Amino acid sequence: MTAEHSRERAAAAGGITLALLAFAGFPLGDALIKSMAGDWPAPAVAALRFSIGALALALILFLREGRRGFQVSRPWLHVARGFALFVVTISFFSAIYIMPLADAVAISFVNPILTALFSGWFLKEKMPPRTWFATIIAFAGVLIMLRPNVAAFGWVAILPLIAAFAMSTMLILNRMVSTQRSIFAAQFYIAFWAAIFLILAALLGHWLIPVMAVPGPPDWDVILRCLLVALTATGCHFLLFMATVRTTAAAIAPIVYIQLLVATAISVFVFGDPIDRTAMLGGLLIIFSGLLLWRSSRKVTTVVEA
Repeated sequence: MTAEHSRERAAAAGGITLALLAFAGFPLGDALIKSMAGDWPAPAVAALRFSIGALALALILFLREGRRGFQVSRPWLHVARGFALFVVTISFFSAIYIMPLADAVAISFVNPILTALFSGWFLKEKMPPRTWFATIIAFAGVLIMLRPNVAAFGWVAILPLIAAFAMSTMLILNRMVSTQRSIFAAQFYIAFWAAIFLILAALLGHWLIPVMAVPGPPDWDVILRCLLVALTATGCHFLLFMATVRTTAAAIAPIVYIQLLVATAISVFVFGDPIDRTAMLGGLLIIFSGLLLWRSSRKVTTVVEA
C-alpha cells in the first residue's frame, strides 16, 4: 500500500468519525425544537435559530480572516446550499412540531439511499459494497424499529421526506464547494442564506397562514433554546462539512442512522415514549451496520500507525 493511498484511507476514516459526531448531535437540537411547539411558530423559530448562527459565524469569520473571508467565488452555489438547508429546516421543524420525533426521524432515513444515488449521478463517486451493505442493514433496522407508516400520518409524512431529499442535495453541494473556501466561510454562507430564506418564509407565514402568525416577541426561554440549538446544530454542520472534505458523500450517508439511536433515547428518557422488543431488534441492526463501518475505519488506523 502506497503512502498516498494510506493517507487517503486515513482521511476517509477521519471523515466517518466527524460524521458520526455530527449526526449524533443533531437530535439534541431536534428535541429542543420540539419542546417549543406551541410557544412560537416553526418558521419563526427556524429563522431565529439560523439568524443567531449566521451572526456568530460572521463574527468568527471576520476575526479569523478579516474582510477577505467574505469574498467568495461561484456565489450561486452557496445560495443553493443555503436554500437546501432552508428546505431541510422548514420541513423537518414543521414535521417534529406535529409528529413524534422518532417517527419523523425514521421517515427521513431515506436520505442515505438518495445521497448514494446523487453522489453517483452528479459527483461520479462509487459507493463501496460494504457501504451499500451497511446502508441496507441499517435501513432494515429503521423499518423494524419504528415501522414508519406514511399512510398513517397522511400529508404530514411528506415533510420529513422532503427534508431527506434536501439533506442529500445539501451534502452533494457541500462536496462541490469543499475546496473553494475555508470551512468558516463555507459555514457562514450556508447559514446566512438559510437565515434569509427562513426570515422570508416566517414573514409570508405570518401574513398568509393564520397558524403561522407570530403572536409577538419570543419569551426569553424561547430565545435561550434557539441559542442552544444554534450552538449545537452549527457545530454539527461544521463537523459534517469537514467530513465531506475528507471522504465521499456516499461513505458518510450511512452514519446518519446514529440519529435514530439518539432520538429513541430522547423519546424514552425525556418524553416517556415506550420502546418494545421489536424496536430493540431494529436498533441492534442499526448498531451492527455502524460497527461494520467502524471496523473498516479501525483497520485504516492500524495500517497508518504501523
